[in-house]
Amino acid sequence: MTAPVTRRSALALLGGAGAAALAVPAGRSAEAVPTRRPLTHEVALVANERPYVLPAFPQKPLPFWLYGEAPFPTIRVTKGDRIRARLTNRLPEHTSIHWHGLRIANGMDGIPWLTQPPTRPGESFLYDFIPPDAGTFFFHPHCDEIGQVGRGLEGLLIVDDAEPGPYAVDHVLAVRDWRIDAEKGAFLPFTTDQGAARAGTFGTLRSVNGRHQPDFAVPTGGYARIRILSVDPTRIMEIGVEGAEAAIIAVDGFAVGPLPLESWRMSMAMRLDIAIRVREPGATARLVDYFGSAPTTLATFTAAGGTGTAGDFAPPPLAPHGLPEPDLANAETIPFTFSASSIAGAVPEPIVLPDGRVYDPADTLCLSGSTFWAINRQSWPGHGATGLPQPLATLKLGRTYVFELLNTTPHSHPVHIHGFGAKVLECSRLARPMHRADTVLLTTKERIRLAFVADNPGDWMFHCHILEHQETGMMGIIRVA
Repeated sequence: MTAPVTRRSALALLGGAGAAALAVPAGRSAEAVPTRRPLTHEVALVANERPYVLPAFPQKPLPFWLYGEAPFPTIRVTKGDRIRARLTNRLPEHTSIHWHGLRIANGMDGIPWLTQPPTRPGESFLYDFIPPDAGTFFFHPHCDEIGQVGRGLEGLLIVDDAEPGPYAVDHVLAVRDWRIDAEKGAFLPFTTDQGAARAGTFGTLRSVNGRHQPDFAVPTGGYARIRILSVDPTRIMEIGVEGAEAAIIAVDGFAVGPLPLESWRMSMAMRLDIAIRVREPGATARLVDYFGSAPTTLATFTAAGGTGTAGDFAPPPLAPHGLPEPDLANAETIPFTFSASSIAGAVPEPIVLPDGRVYDPADTLCLSGSTFWAINRQSWPGHGATGLPQPLATLKLGRTYVFELLNTTPHSHPVHIHGFGAKVLECSRLARPMHRADTVLLTTKERIRLAFVADNPGDWMFHCHILEHQETGMMGIIRVA
């Protein structure tokens, strides 16, 4: 089933069961696709509680919170197209939509109280923007994200390049855990203080597109594009492929390489596009997570049709990204230390302001009741009593900045900056090639340097994307003006 789509639209908006089957038609070629004009896609996203039987847990329906009728509704458009997505809130609490990884205008970024008012129960909000980059993205709320994402409230966004792509097969894989009590057939609590203060509270049931180890057809001897999205609230993975040749062709939607894939460390909010080739008819390859006590198979790829190939593995590159090149010679360096919190105790109580409005940090700033983490010794929301906290840094519009990230904690932190795609310059622990990203995994005791041009004005969120870390203090604002 699909969410309602009206007026001029050529987008695919599919439920979770269909997300795994998304593919570019096999016969697609430059000669077969005429010159097109950008389209306007009218999308209806109704956030509501719906009973849903997860394919990976078919025992009974669970009370999911969804934008459609199944997890992972997928919006697919072409670069240059306009998206008009109307969120209607039928949940018992307010919500919003953050378009993760998109370099869009600040007012469309979907942060309650910072870029828009919260969309309260019974209200709606129109997001209207043109994605500036082709790539693999997703969308999710940014308030009570632990509970709302925990119940399934997230979707996928694929922006195809305006020119026909070189891959005849294009599969989208949303990887995440679910916290389900198998005996009781119910959701488990989505957070614990023990998990929030450490590496996070892990799920009990792993899935890809809501399924257990699904299988995807790929052309024998041909190149297939596999888009891997880590949309789990907590888990860190070490992704690799067995039984097929594989290369990385994009990170966080931004084209790279191709680069040979041995393995790639990724966590919540990161995306990895890979090209694979299975040589022999009927042969099977596996997508594997090596991060743990034993390798875990996430999905399989089975070669269908054809007679195989003996040629060299040379997957075609994607169109280059259009991000501005940082001016490193004139860049200003700003340090950010990710640490345990210096704040003890719970979030402050609500305060009545002089104009009669009630400022409630626990609601308007979407926190849990405890504070465990900090950036530059500041824990969100800090000690302010009159509104949002002061920015961690204020940047001049158009200038290049180098952010130097240092992790002083015993746990890893996937650090996400809204509104920009940064160039990852140096990493002190994990070996990574230079690439662009909107989320970087800062491992224990690691230092990472990344650079970007501050070309998008506004107040932007900057935070750890382990949701329990984010909502217990490891979050702040970067102002560009």
